[in-house]
Amino acid sequence: MSRSPHPQHARVAARRRGRVRRRVLAAASVAVLGLGAAAVMTHFEIPPFTDKGDPVSFGQPGGTGPAGQDPGSRALMPTGPQARFTNTMTLPDGTHVAVTELEGRKSGFRGKVWVWAPKEYADPEYAHSGFPVMIALPGGAGYPNNYWMGTDLGLQKSISEWYAQGKGKPFLLAMPVLNPGPDDKGVYWDGSDIPGQPKMGTWLAEDVPDLMKANFRTVKSRDGWAFMGSSTGGFAGLKAVLQHPDKFKAVIASGPDIAPDSPLWKGHDKEKAENDPRVLARRLIEHKGPDVYLAFQVGTEESDGRTLPNVRKFVADYGRGPVHTDLNVIRGGRHNAKTYVPAMGQQAIGFISRVMEGPVR
Repeated sequence: MSRSPHPQHARVAARRRGRVRRRVLAAASVAVLGLGAAAVMTHFEIPPFTDKGDPVSFGQPGGTGPAGQDPGSRALMPTGPQARFTNTMTLPDGTHVAVTELEGRKSGFRGKVWVWAPKEYADPEYAHSGFPVMIALPGGAGYPNNYWMGTDLGLQKSISEWYAQGKGKPFLLAMPVLNPGPDDKGVYWDGSDIPGQPKMGTWLAEDVPDLMKANFRTVKSRDGWAFMGSSTGGFAGLKAVLQHPDKFKAVIASGPDIAPDSPLWKGHDKEKAENDPRVLARRLIEHKGPDVYLAFQVGTEESDGRTLPNVRKFVADYGRGPVHTDLNVIRGGRHNAKTYVPAMGQQAIGFISRVMEGPVR
């Protein structure tokens, strides 16, 4: 025959059960708060909940040098010396945007370069393959940052998606500063070697590619090298391809200037003409090559109403022979990167990718 528990014992048991429940709730609360705190610390990049600042090697052993290259391969293995890259952000697919301070051996200019490699670059299947490179140039000041290095514009994600969709190549990205200083006083450098000024043309067309060759598996020929840029960055990329068609094959120029217009050119008319895309395109046509591929993007709502007419005139005047052009007029598009990135997937990325190589072995 069972007996009812003593009232005092029942009260003790109830108190114990209450304490257990409170402890469980407290532990759960701490766990939830801990997860929340971790999320906050991750968002604000507070160690140890972030890998920002960690070294990134992109899997390179340090460079093979000229002696270690296979003369029969279309791929160029990293030549070294290895740069010191630090992580600025990790993307959801595990890839990294990293930055280094580059001392330009040819230009003498020292500045930051951000880099990114698509996830295919780390795939064992491509361990001996060279990847195409896109040098992405910003508009505006282009200093002290390059806005393409951020993920808010979606350039890195878009490149991966376009490759998965069969529209584009799995480009490595190099994102250097465009100018040696801010243009807050209306002074800018046109991505050019203006006499008496930092050699920004050499920095973009020689030092930055050398950095990529030293640290990444790239493509030996110009078929794996392109520029992309918006506004003044679009001008600089357009000019670089026309000026160095032996090194670069294509460009995506969004809302670009067509002619050099920096006030620093004053008194240097000859040198200014040598950096004028119109002069360079005419010369390329006269010499009958090599072929270059120029993809233009211009919005119908550009802040400068002359941009679209100027680009149309350039295409009409010089889009022949070795100068292959494509123009995407973006309906309702404005003069900003948020207009240009989605539009690249419509035409421009396919236009240049069809004539480029990579990954190659």
